[in-house]
Amino acid sequence: MGTTETPPAADGAADETDAAAAGSRLSTAPEEERGQAVPGSFGGVRKPGAFGYAAWAARETIGWARWFWRQLTSMRVALILLFLLSLATVPGSLVPQTSVDAVKAEGWRKSHETLGPLYDKLGLFHVYSSVWFSAIYILLFTSLVGCIVPRTWQFVGQLRGRPPAAPRNLRRLPAHTTWRTDAEPEQVLAAARTLLKKRRFRTEPGSDSVASEKGYLREAGNLVFHIALIVLLIAFASGQLWKSEGQKLIVEGDGFANTLVQYDDFKSGSLFTADDLKPFSFYLDDFEATYERTGPQRGTPRTYEAHVTYHEGADGPGRKATVKVNEPLETSGSKVYLIGHGYAPVVTVRDGQGDVAFRGGIPSLPIDNNITESTVLKVGDYRTKDGKKDQIGFKGNFVPTLDLKTGTMLSQFPDLDNPRLVLTAYHGWLGTNSGTPQNVYQLDVSKMQQFKDKDGNPFAQALKVGDTMTLPDGGTLKFEGIKPWATFQISQQPGNSTALAGAVAALAGVAGSLFIQRRRVWVRAVRGKDGHTVVELAGLGRSESAKLPEELADLAAALQADAPPVTATDAPDPAESAESADPSAASEGARA
Repeated sequence: MGTTETPPAADGAADETDAAAAGSRLSTAPEEERGQAVPGSFGGVRKPGAFGYAAWAARETIGWARWFWRQLTSMRVALILLFLLSLATVPGSLVPQTSVDAVKAEGWRKSHETLGPLYDKLGLFHVYSSVWFSAIYILLFTSLVGCIVPRTWQFVGQLRGRPPAAPRNLRRLPAHTTWRTDAEPEQVLAAARTLLKKRRFRTEPGSDSVASEKGYLREAGNLVFHIALIVLLIAFASGQLWKSEGQKLIVEGDGFANTLVQYDDFKSGSLFTADDLKPFSFYLDDFEATYERTGPQRGTPRTYEAHVTYHEGADGPGRKATVKVNEPLETSGSKVYLIGHGYAPVVTVRDGQGDVAFRGGIPSLPIDNNITESTVLKVGDYRTKDGKKDQIGFKGNFVPTLDLKTGTMLSQFPDLDNPRLVLTAYHGWLGTNSGTPQNVYQLDVSKMQQFKDKDGNPFAQALKVGDTMTLPDGGTLKFEGIKPWATFQISQQPGNSTALAGAVAALAGVAGSLFIQRRRVWVRAVRGKDGHTVVELAGLGRSESAKLPEELADLAAALQADAPPVTATDAPDPAESAESADPSAASEGARA
């Protein structure tokens, strides 16, 4: 009987098939879809009649929906959406945001009469809550989920699978080596399997070879990175929906309790409720500030810290803490930041009857870096020397360091070197009992009259500590002293810890996907025609790298301890012995 020879073309095709099988499933990245690239009609041929049209319309709708879902969940679209999201945050950094500083946003809108209305329609003053930003955000979230779920199942399937069998011709792989040894094939394969396991390769024995694979954490890193992006998106969303942020100005000796009525200014997310405020309180015991007095940085703060006593919960024990810039107090899930400092002149106001109408500090707002402050005081319960009810108001400036040589009433240094309280007095109707909310730092004098002195000039006076201003109607204002105040921002953002964990996981995932290489190594040991064992090692990686040949050389050197190469000078070439050991290769050589 004659033998049937395999044609060379068939051998080449078989080798190509083996090579493709050897490199299969090295990645969980979705394969490019084959077929029509441009979407057309998904409904096919439409049959006549209403039922035919309905069936065609249903197929068309389902087809387009599937096509849209495939596009949305592709990695290409996910990257485009991620890029668009990063671009969408740029206006939020350049344009004043209402959620951050409503006054500044309103001022920008008024000063740009042309762009203001356009920006308002585009939602650029509230970027992160706009419709278009939310659309990008939700589409990116959906795209990432759609990408990750199938890749995760593919990766799980690969973890449960085994390395593929060795190709017929290992010499076709990009990294390979071979030698001859006197060790038995079974001994070589057993040593190879032990060596590969020590190097943390997953192994699968064959009849005349050992298949192994390593680097699964590369795909795990990819998945971790994409899952971390979803975690970051969720953390960002939860932080925006349940966040709360408020400010409180506290004079030295006063305190704050975490309730809505205690805040001077408060903003929150759309799902936030008052019950989400965790109970805690703190008192400002002292504020310490020192400033540079000489050189180009004169007036720059050197010490800037608030010493507080805080209580966690409704009746927790008092604890001391120091709050500094960028070093907040963390308590009950909230962070208390120090954001400002100033002075509160302490005054005592007596009416015309000699009764105390007001006593305490007047928190004043700084208007420059040297803490020149705008001061306003409203006294609603006041009687003149004739016993008539009246309301009075004071406005002016508090100057920590006054130097009249400059010709201005502006402070020349932020510390209390030469403090003065300069006030103008008014009487009339304050409007505080009208039911309309008022800014405590502004005095509306439209329905008030300024006090006049005996000569008919506007009544105003500059006071040192201890001085008294006597009003024409018999009332007095005494400048008792000065207390520092500090402004605190109390923030509660539930997604911060989750976002931090997501960012760390994303970095770890990127590092794994960049520095871990997925590769496969095969070892074949067969008896050659000359009686020696022919050992072949070959490797294949997901991407070409110089590390794979180096690792293969290291494995070959380690394996040669159990399978030392033949040192005879007249030994035939190992490649020829390998061809002799492989029947298909031998027949190919005979035909050549």
